[in-house]
Amino acid sequence: MEERPWRLAAIGRDLAQAWNFPAVRRGLAGTACIFVGSLTPAYLPQNSPWWEPMRGLGLDSWPARVLGTALVVTGMVLLVTAWFRLRLSLYHSVKHWAICLIWSAPLLFAPPTFSHDAYGYAALGWLLRNGLSPYEHSISVLPGAFADQFAWAWRYDTSMYPPLSLQIFHGVVALAQNDPYVSAVAMRIPALIGVALIVSLLPRVAQRIGADPQLTAWFATINPILIIDLVGGAHNDALMMGMVVLALWLATDNRFIPAAVVVGVAATIKQPAILAAYAVALIGHPWLTFGWRDSLRSLGRLIAATGIAALTFAGITQLTGLGYGWIYAADVPGKIVTIAPFSLLAAGLSALLTWLGHPEVGELLASGTRALGLVLTAGVMLWLGLGIGRRQPVTFLSWSWLAFAFGGLSLHSWYLTWGGLLLPLTRPNRRVINGAVIVTIVLLAYAAGGLAWFNDAVALALAGAALLLTLTWRHHQEHKEPEAELEDAQ
Repeated sequence: MEERPWRLAAIGRDLAQAWNFPAVRRGLAGTACIFVGSLTPAYLPQNSPWWEPMRGLGLDSWPARVLGTALVVTGMVLLVTAWFRLRLSLYHSVKHWAICLIWSAPLLFAPPTFSHDAYGYAALGWLLRNGLSPYEHSISVLPGAFADQFAWAWRYDTSMYPPLSLQIFHGVVALAQNDPYVSAVAMRIPALIGVALIVSLLPRVAQRIGADPQLTAWFATINPILIIDLVGGAHNDALMMGMVVLALWLATDNRFIPAAVVVGVAATIKQPAILAAYAVALIGHPWLTFGWRDSLRSLGRLIAATGIAALTFAGITQLTGLGYGWIYAADVPGKIVTIAPFSLLAAGLSALLTWLGHPEVGELLASGTRALGLVLTAGVMLWLGLGIGRRQPVTFLSWSWLAFAFGGLSLHSWYLTWGGLLLPLTRPNRRVINGAVIVTIVLLAYAAGGLAWFNDAVALALAGAALLLTLTWRHHQEHKEPEAELEDAQ
């Protein structure tokens, strides 16, 4: 009882210290601009409660959409420059968790940013509230407010999410008392649990395995994509990654069985988490040679970790009573064209051959191209698993997830958080981190571009993208020298 006031005082001191940094206040202004700018026709469903006050103020107009786009672009520039400015101060002079909390604050009660996925989660939870399995019924069978919030592209598809995710959606809808909009916003509750696990445990994992905790805290825990997509977008990737980080933390503490169990739980939130069983098996117990003794020991641990995770997955599936119907919806993410390289190539081939009068050949080539991407991705994972991953299992996990994101059927910015959050744990050189920063900026510009496209303000997005890339180049130039000075708190 005596420790609680001391802890609260320490939390207050850490938050106050963070607030003293101009860059932290700049980042807060950035997320506030993103919140206000996201109140736009581009991403608000027609039954959103925001529409009535917006229309009353005359904000349902082209000038208002342009203003919203400008605010989002401005917010991203402010957030990115604040992130860059804190690169050397973070962890040593200011707590990363305090920055994450301050920057996230404006987005906590905002409508889901740049994605309708949280509305889809609410619709799937509503199906379960009505006794319908999302593996057997699409959300279109229950027309109304929940279905109307969700993107039309997915309205007639069954769910691809594993069973624990669906039951979490169900519980959140019940907690929100069946209110469609509140249910979508409340999807941030499980997402915030995941972010809290990431922020609190990931730098500790880095320290335990000999990676740089400061770089991990900077690149992973206050990355603008984490703030915008995992907090603002309320994606269930946040909880999946939080559970994976918890599993890695347990594994570095030699708690093998609990770690493997947590991997199984993470996989019932989102299936790609099962790959973490490889890392859990070999952390602290590298597969040094292909000699029979080393191989038997390592293969035994891999089989045990995967088996425990699979049994956990099966047990949770049995408890939910939902079964494995998600298998039949595994191709759903590839039904729309995203920036996934093989998806773009497939769409281009299909369009070209359709224009030439051979649509059947175009569809065949498109299917083959998407299949080629999956085969190459599997090959890369196998190569990593038998190569560098034997000695550096977290590197295997990070790089394999990145390969899956780029080689899979679809690619969204939040998919890159899987491998990207773990990238600092791979002990990357400066060139790799600089490349990862550029990818982060490109994805942010792409998100702003999508908003601008729907708001008929593409020129603003192009200007914002150019500015972001210019700022990124300047940041790289400034950080060529590792002895660059730390920012002083004002």
